[in-house]
Amino acid sequence: MPLATVFVLALAVTASFAQEPVPKQTFTYKTAGNLNIQADVWRAPGDDVRPAIFWIHGGALIMGHRGNLRRAHLDRYLGEGFVVVSIDYRLAPETKLPDILEDVNDAWRWVQQKGPEMFRIDPRRVAVVGHSAGGYLTLTTGHRQQPRPRALVSFYGYGDITADWYSKPDPFYLKQPAVPEQEARQSVGTAPVAEPASPNRRGRFYLYCRQLGLWPKEVAGLDPVAERSAFEPFSPAHNVKAGWPPTLLLHGDQDTDVPFSQSEQMAAEFRKHGVAHEFIAIREGSHGFDGRLEDPQAREAFERVIAFLKRHTR
Repeated sequence: MPLATVFVLALAVTASFAQEPVPKQTFTYKTAGNLNIQADVWRAPGDDVRPAIFWIHGGALIMGHRGNLRRAHLDRYLGEGFVVVSIDYRLAPETKLPDILEDVNDAWRWVQQKGPEMFRIDPRRVAVVGHSAGGYLTLTTGHRQQPRPRALVSFYGYGDITADWYSKPDPFYLKQPAVPEQEARQSVGTAPVAEPASPNRRGRFYLYCRQLGLWPKEVAGLDPVAERSAFEPFSPAHNVKAGWPPTLLLHGDQDTDVPFSQSEQMAAEFRKHGVAHEFIAIREGSHGFDGRLEDPQAREAFERVIAFLKRHTR
C-alpha cells in the first residue's frame, strides 16, 4: 500500500458508530453561508454536571471530519466521566486558515455558552484534545481562546507552520510518484466544505502540497517567505506566554509526517515561559501511533493522557 494511502487511511474514519456506546447527539454550532458546521456530543447516562473534552480531528486541515474519533478512545473518555464534544470545521483549500481558526473559536464559544444547559457540562472544566492538525488546532487554543481551556493534549501536533517541513518539498513524500496539479485540484473543490463526501480522495491534494512545499500557501492563502510575519498569529510556538494552559505533548520519534522536532520546539517554549507541561516521546513511534493501543508503549501513553486530563479537570 502506498505510504500516502497509509497516512490518509490513518486519518480517515476508522470506526463506525452504527452501534453507539451511548446515544450521540449532533448539533449545528454554526452556519457559514449555506453550510451547517456540526458537532457530535456523547454523554453517558446520568444528570450530574461533568467535565468535557473538546475534541478536534486531524487531516492537515484538508481532510477528515468529526467522526474520526477512535472508538477505543471515545469509550475510555466516557468511562472516565467526560462528556465528549467532537467538532467539524471548514477545510482547506476551499476555506483559508483564518476562517478555520474562527470556526474553532465559534465552536469553543458555543460549548462554553450552550454546554451547561444542553449537555450538563461544567464550562470551567473543559480540556482540548487533538491529533496531528487537530493537535495544531489544540495548541492554538492555548493563546486564542477565552476563557482558557483547562488543559491541552496534543497528539503529534505542531507549533510552527512556516518551518521548512511544511514550506519546502518534503523528502519523505517525494519518494512517491508526483501528483499532477490538475489531479490535485480535482480532488478538492471550490465551495466550502466541513464534512467531505470523499475524505480519502482529498489526500491527493495534501500529497501534492507536501511534494511541492505548498501547504502554508494553499492553506493560509499567504506566502510563507514574502509574508512570514503574517503567519505569527497562527503559529502557537511564537505565542507561548505565562498563563498558557497545562499541556501534554505526545509524539513518535520516527514520525514521517509531522517532525518530532515540532513537539520538541513546543516543549522548549513551555520551559522558557514556565508553562506546566509533559512531553511523552514514543520510541520508534510513527504518525498515528495511538491507533494501536495493544502496543504496550501506546497503551501506557494513553493511560497518562487519562491521568493528565483527570488531574486538570477536577
